Amino acid sequence: MQTNLIDIDGVQLYTEEFGDPAHPPVLLVMGSMTQGILWPDEFVGRLAAGGRRVIRYDHRDTGRSSVFDFERQPYTWEDIKDDVLRVLDAYGLDSAHLVCHSAGGLLGQLIAVERPERVRTLTVIGSSPLGGHEGAVLMRALMGEPQPEGSLPPPTPEFVAHYRKVIASPPPSGRREQIERMIEEARVLHGTALPFDEDAERQLQERVYERARDLSALANHRLAYAAKPDFEPEGVLHRVKAPTLVVEGTHEPAKPGHSAIIAELIPGAELRMIEGMGHMIPPQAYEELAQAVLAHTAR
Repeated sequence: MQTNLIDIDGVQLYTEEFGDPAHPPVLLVMGSMTQGILWPDEFVGRLAAGGRRVIRYDHRDTGRSSVFDFERQPYTWEDIKDDVLRVLDAYGLDSAHLVCHSAGGLLGQLIAVERPERVRTLTVIGSSPLGGHEGAVLMRALMGEPQPEGSLPPPTPEFVAHYRKVIASPPPSGRREQIERMIEEARVLHGTALPFDEDAERQLQERVYERARDLSALANHRLAYAAKPDFEPEGVLHRVKAPTLVVEGTHEPAKPGHSAIIAELIPGAELRMIEGMGHMIPPQAYEELAQAVLAHTAR
């Protein structure tokens, strides 16, 4: 593994590179408020061993990347999207295979629409369709309001109950309480079908805690979305030209059924359901998901 702290336009983004630089490049784009190390090392290793040059990175305000004073330096999700292109530019890549998770999938879809020349293939995992207003669906679910006809499927009751509890609870005080809350969130996102390895999750979340410049800065991603909630254009997914693989777990708690809608809207997209997987990528899915991505990026 090689690390690189790139600095473009006053934004520092911490990146990690795996595999042979001569191999086809795969850029991993994680979801909102999430460090790049949430792409499991074992999954990344399988991609590199399969002949891919793999790059993962920390979003701004996560991990070892730049921390912003949002009041003095506000930004929007357009800027977070442009960070994806900043990483490509820093590595001298005109294009790459984009593999994106959760809100990272929205970024990947938008780049595939706006900058098709930079996307060799697109893989979207556990995400929502661009322009589907997933945030509004979640808000209505949290408020107990009915979903309008034609809106995206809402999260599971377990997911909604957990986030109601989080909203009603005071902020965690201290390292131990923060890590316990991160583990509990991971348990909910993991889903109910597969065993949850609490010890392994604790090790991961301790790593997340220790490598963060400022863990509280994660909240800036929510502020960035509120600053421009209409950053997602509607009715544009038919313009995606990149071969697209859409992946969802059969026990997705946050965005159940959203992947099928993405696959329907993007011409020629392939839908892959992974048995037992929730919103996160569990060890039981590493091999199947890696082989699916390797096959897709070989196109």
